[in-house]
Amino acid sequence: MTGARAALAALLAILAVLVPGHAQAWGFYAHRTTADIAQANVRPETRASIARLLRAAPLLGTPECPLTDLGDASVWPDCLRGQSWRWAYTFAWHYQTEPITAPYDARQNCSGGACVSAQIERNARILADETLPDPVRLEALAFLVHFAGDIHMPLHSGDHDDRGGNDRETTYGIAPGLNLHWVWDGPLAERAISAAQPALVRTYSASERAALGGGAAADWGRESWQLSREFVYPNAFDCDPCDGTLPSATVLTQEGIVAALPVAERRVTQAGLRIAEYLDRAFAPGAWPEPAETR
Repeated sequence: MTGARAALAALLAILAVLVPGHAQAWGFYAHRTTADIAQANVRPETRASIARLLRAAPLLGTPECPLTDLGDASVWPDCLRGQSWRWAYTFAWHYQTEPITAPYDARQNCSGGACVSAQIERNARILADETLPDPVRLEALAFLVHFAGDIHMPLHSGDHDDRGGNDRETTYGIAPGLNLHWVWDGPLAERAISAAQPALVRTYSASERAALGGGAAADWGRESWQLSREFVYPNAFDCDPCDGTLPSATVLTQEGIVAALPVAERRVTQAGLRIAEYLDRAFAPGAWPEPAETR
């Protein structure tokens, strides 16, 4: 790479950090990476079933939000934010923040099922129901893939009276004026994915899948809450987050960024493999249990 090109690449990287743009939870890159991991690890039969459902995309009436592959599905629910008049009722489904200063409760902040853990399970059941029309199942597919990514981002579960870090101004490297939530959504996840060796998007062995996969949505939310409590806030503020109040602003040091990379990398990988598990299960006839109220 020439000196001029290297300088341009560095400038673009800085601008990408400084200008959050329209990215939402976990950003475009991280969500698509989870989808790519899932696509590489589902059964061939599941892959074929997904391709068939995707043909129903025109019937959803969202031409401004493409839905042509699993990667599109992973970001489709965030694209819907541009049509709040139609989709605002889904916006609370992306998170389930709970205070890190109190015991975790998987049912808290989930009135009427309007939270990420409940919507993962709900949409998995819808996707598995072959009696439903394809457009209904396709919508459920997109919500499932996206929300399973969201719940693995720690600050979609952990909170310190700051809307999951949104109200904590955070300087990331040389980029001021961000917030802690955005840092974990965007630049931190993107750096972790780009630096991972081996690459995150690949076929994983059975032993790797056993070590990184498993669990249900409530378990994934508890993991994220615990990471927020034990790592994200202490790493950002160099203090016990349960001791008194936190300052409104902080600087994420280079040491703190480096320490956070394996955490972000693991969460992206777990999300992708767990999405693959849920999709394989949803497309296996009779494999999804009926809701408790119908048994």
